[in-house]
Amino acid sequence: MLIKSVRRWAIPEREATPEALFMNRRQLLVGGGAGLLAAGVSLPARADVMAAPDVAPELYPAKRNELYKLDRDLTEKKIALTYNNFYEFGSHKEISKRAQDLDVKPWAVTIDGMVDNPMTLDAEELIRKMPIEERLYRHRCVEAWSMAVPWSGFALKELVKMASPKAGAKYLRMETFMNPDVARGQRQRWYPWPYVEGLRLDEATNDLAFIATGVYGKPIVKQMGAPLRLAVPWKYGFKSTKSIVKFTFTDKPPKSFWEQLARREYGFYANVNPEVDHPRWSQATERQLGKSGRVPTLLYNGYAEEVAGMYANMDQSKIFY
Repeated sequence: MLIKSVRRWAIPEREATPEALFMNRRQLLVGGGAGLLAAGVSLPARADVMAAPDVAPELYPAKRNELYKLDRDLTEKKIALTYNNFYEFGSHKEISKRAQDLDVKPWAVTIDGMVDNPMTLDAEELIRKMPIEERLYRHRCVEAWSMAVPWSGFALKELVKMASPKAGAKYLRMETFMNPDVARGQRQRWYPWPYVEGLRLDEATNDLAFIATGVYGKPIVKQMGAPLRLAVPWKYGFKSTKSIVKFTFTDKPPKSFWEQLARREYGFYANVNPEVDHPRWSQATERQLGKSGRVPTLLYNGYAEEVAGMYANMDQSKIFY
């Protein structure tokens, strides 16, 4: 008898999104532009939001690590690449065109703080030092939508090991680029720029914690956080800081972007729990991108077995918001 072993957190195949339900929004836009061209109206050149930056392209597609897989279809590429949160470029989801103005090559990355090996190097150099692999992860937004993504990249613990933290280091602070000339959202002074996020070191060295450098078999696109983006699948998506320029090891918990902006709604841990509602909406269910209806949200986004032990001795009311 053949017995199929399925990881507990995998989504049943029957919940996979049928391809026919998706609408190619970009092609509709192109079709609409054709009418203007026929009328003699010139349109400005538009960057290809589906194109991957030329950052270590020879490393992709990376070999898939079969320990990290799902039994559902991945979110269709054109949906995932055009439905993006990236507040540096705007507070709405349709920022993919604006993000193409970001120049990600060269891209200086600093590793500093309480480490034995502080350094500054180019992102491409860093990526080439790391064991690049592909992992299939769930992604759960605090806004109660979700998707399934084929990230390529490296385990964050590999960067931690390279930095060699000192004994007193307890947290990893991550900082996003600051360039309001390109990222118009950073001109909005009521936001606490630059975007900062953080993890405890035991979270950062958990096997699931990942630095995404690629997606859908190519270098990661700009609107999804090129060239370096954090992916921690048991937490809400706002923890996944994008376009990282600095990793700082510290003995103090970093004050994150959303904690500074709305501390009564967003906390340091941001672990997914369907029974702990956001102050303004329920987290019990979620909407899979491209599919009608809703499905139940799972504790720790389905990764409880891998991560719950890190919080076992803590006040449970404080580890979700």
